[in-house]
Amino acid sequence: MGADRVFAYGAAAGLLGDLLLGDPRRGHPVAAFGRAAGAVERVLWRDHRGWGALHTAVCVGGAVSSAALAASAARPSRTASVALTATATWAVVGGTSLVREARLIGRALAAGDVEGARARLPHLCGRDPQALDADGIARAVVESVAENTSDAVVGALVWGAVGGVPGFVGFRAVNTLDAMVGHKSPRYRRYGWASARLDDLVGWPGARLTALLAVATGPDRRGAVRAWRADAGGHPSPNAGPVEASFAGALGVRLGGTLSYAGRVEHRPLLNTRGRAVRVDDIERAVRLSRRVTALALGVTVAGRLLARRFLAKGRTS
Repeated sequence: MGADRVFAYGAAAGLLGDLLLGDPRRGHPVAAFGRAAGAVERVLWRDHRGWGALHTAVCVGGAVSSAALAASAARPSRTASVALTATATWAVVGGTSLVREARLIGRALAAGDVEGARARLPHLCGRDPQALDADGIARAVVESVAENTSDAVVGALVWGAVGGVPGFVGFRAVNTLDAMVGHKSPRYRRYGWASARLDDLVGWPGARLTALLAVATGPDRRGAVRAWRADAGGHPSPNAGPVEASFAGALGVRLGGTLSYAGRVEHRPLLNTRGRAVRVDDIERAVRLSRRVTALALGVTVAGRLLARRFLAKGRTS
């Protein structure tokens, strides 16, 4: 069995495992990586970009090296290789947890339980829930579903297709580090700079593929393209911009505007200015779009691996 089939079978099995099982309540590998990264930070932290870059190199390099050793050990056995790929896929994607949290908040809002929705929002994103009314919570959920479809699913599949198990693990390590130290607080403005820039780099292809698939599978394709082209560049994140704008256009809603993170207020440009305000039922519409994007992303990444191998094989024989 070639590496292409190992990726195809393993990634499909891992996504199925995520669909059926979701994230484990205890002992999640990503949580273990986070604890290890926190321990490294306690040793290395200085208010300096160079020390932050060393932290990034140690954590990401260690995770990728460990994954490469595991993949090498499993390579003689096709079954072991598929099982390891499936386990890595299941460990790094988070589509089911994303959908579950979004739907729980949507149900609370539909029942008029705004306080319950506020209590659950931190499970999904870092917004200050006390600063949001029901419509603001619904908008935050739709934006989080869009962004995390790229960060938690499609980006991982892209790098898994490129690098196998080390690609899966490396992408999640970078993404996790960015969530830990990549924000612009006084402690991490310099120390987290390298993690944030690396996350922008590795997230670039997955974000563009997510946006393309939202255009392809969304209910309003023209609206998705129009919003992406017109509004994505105004978003402060080079990767969240295309994803959120394409989702906004595809769903016919307006995203962006004023946001609050732990008392820090940001005034972001609107995405899809022609759209209407987000309603509670748009949460389920965003979830369904995310599911369609995920399914198509698996097919695209598998096909991409096959086409790349054939192209390289033709190049060697020509």
